[in-house]
Amino acid sequence: MTTALLEGTTRDAVWTGLVIDCDVHANVPSLTALDRYLDPVWVVTAKERGWKGPVGLRLSYPPGAPTTARAEWRHGAATPASDLATVQKEILDPWRVERAVLNCYYAIDAMRHPDWAAALSRAVNDWLIDEWLSKDPRLVASLVVPARDPVAAATEIDRVGHHPGFVQVLMPVRSERGYGQRIFWPIYEAMARHDLVMGIHWGGQAEQGPSPTGFASWYIEEYAAEPQVFAAQLTSLVIEGVFQKFPSLRVSMLEGGFTWLPTWAWNLNKKWKGLRRDFPWVDRLPTEIIRDHFRFSIAPTDMGPPDQMKRVLHWLGSEDMLMFATDYPHLHTDDLAALLALMAPTMKANVMSETARRWYRL
Repeated sequence: MTTALLEGTTRDAVWTGLVIDCDVHANVPSLTALDRYLDPVWVVTAKERGWKGPVGLRLSYPPGAPTTARAEWRHGAATPASDLATVQKEILDPWRVERAVLNCYYAIDAMRHPDWAAALSRAVNDWLIDEWLSKDPRLVASLVVPARDPVAAATEIDRVGHHPGFVQVLMPVRSERGYGQRIFWPIYEAMARHDLVMGIHWGGQAEQGPSPTGFASWYIEEYAAEPQVFAAQLTSLVIEGVFQKFPSLRVSMLEGGFTWLPTWAWNLNKKWKGLRRDFPWVDRLPTEIIRDHFRFSIAPTDMGPPDQMKRVLHWLGSEDMLMFATDYPHLHTDDLAALLALMAPTMKANVMSETARRWYRL
């Protein structure tokens, strides 16, 4: 049986109830796996250029980095989490997962060719339907879009957003500008039409550096700085008035942690009270908007001392802000048992399954 989020801990020792995993990765094994879903012009172009796939994937998830895949989930030269049978064996079956949300980050946002990016998004979505969603009823998925091109992204959402297997649209956390800005609103209009969640996920290749102060020297700096970008996107969505314009929009923050949220939200409330004359469309406290429109995966948890973590959970202000995630196949050494031990029984059930069930309409 696979381990839980803490090495050496089994699923039954941690939790015996229902499980919905809101972040399981499905990785494209190679560019050639998408050939049959692509127009021949793109297949030929890739072969002529010797192009093996978006370079941004290796930047966001360095293949040799321990965080990219746990040792027991690596299988020789094969791309981790790239075939259904392996995911079933290592996560779905041992965790007795009722439903799992597949997230395929393929770094299409790293591409500068708009037509090629749109074609590759279509191919990945069709591959997800054929190779994953049609073969295991436990699976739902995030729809992949060319995030740099909002009009093309909206077109792709309208093309396959009606498919019952898609419950979310995956958006990389790094972008050229804040997601609250109006250039992105066609995407939210399309999400609203199909009642899809916006999933803001680790990754993204913007023109500028991967942190608010530019490029880092080491991967660890980039990795540790990522919560700043999640916080910036949350702030942009709240302050720009996205939820007043699209009141049904729901946003999942995935693979970005959550322990930063209470202090950030408190500070945002403080600034709103002093400066709200500048943005009168935000007609209530930011914390109220966040609790209505955002949910957070628990991987990574950044588990601290129990007394401090208990305060963090209390400061979230609601028992249904968090959703369970293994973030398979990535490495997190969070102690799920210790985290659950701090929660009331109703909160445990929400975290492990019921919040995601409501959020994704499962």
